[in-house]
Amino acid sequence: MINKINNYLNLVKFSHTIFAMPFAIIGFTLGYAEEHLFHLNTFLLVILCMFFARNAAMGFNRLVDRKYDAENPRTSSREIPKGIISPIHARNFVIFNVIAFIATTYFINPLCFYLSPIAIFTVLFYSYVKRFSSLCHYVLSLGLALAPIGAYLAVRGHFSLIPVLFSFVVFFWVGGFDIIYSCQDEGFDSKFSLYSIPSLVGVRKALNISKLSHLLSICLLIVIGVIWPYNVAIYIISATIFTSLILYQHSLVKADDLSKVNIAFGTTNGIASVLFAIGIITSVLW
Repeated sequence: MINKINNYLNLVKFSHTIFAMPFAIIGFTLGYAEEHLFHLNTFLLVILCMFFARNAAMGFNRLVDRKYDAENPRTSSREIPKGIISPIHARNFVIFNVIAFIATTYFINPLCFYLSPIAIFTVLFYSYVKRFSSLCHYVLSLGLALAPIGAYLAVRGHFSLIPVLFSFVVFFWVGGFDIIYSCQDEGFDSKFSLYSIPSLVGVRKALNISKLSHLLSICLLIVIGVIWPYNVAIYIISATIFTSLILYQHSLVKADDLSKVNIAFGTTNGIASVLFAIGIITSVLW
């Protein structure tokens, strides 16, 4: 049983939850600060929504990409191509998580429940975009960008400017580092007529587009800082650390040397997300 659970956690790259989950907690904290009341049940429901939505998205992506994954040396050892998890079991896993996600939103508030089909469609649709558009990176980032505003909506039930701005921070941040990650498959994507920014313009120009995307993310952090209603000093420190780690990942990856992509993609962004969330939550609760 433990091995089976571990197989499914590997299927959905559970460790990568660290990218979006801290921003969901930021959104929840912003809502809590306005509500002045901590709802443990709402917090747990938000965590469950993140868990189910991400499982559905990653499981679906692995399912529909299984033939490409089998052909790609970088992904051929994944669970479905290797026969560790069958396509039928993967399909059932996705269906269960989709239903569980929508059902969980029902217990949060009506707005989250009504918006849940749109949210789950967004995170699933990404898996097909690579077949027809090089903007696939930003469809992926759109799905993750729902985390802060979605968690805020769970608490407050209405939209607000700062959580929306944080969603845009995530949108450009994730889009930028997904472009870096996809540079590894530039040759494979071109060969199999798959769309990505690296396969469209080449690795060197793709890295420049990634830098521009991250610059927009940093600019949005500055905008938030101007209107930040909580402890500004802690916010500035947190935003500076986050920005420094974004810049650091670009120093690791070169057009002629992609050997450190995984360090830039996984380790650096994971640390950036966690440290930033700790700082922002501290600033709000100070």
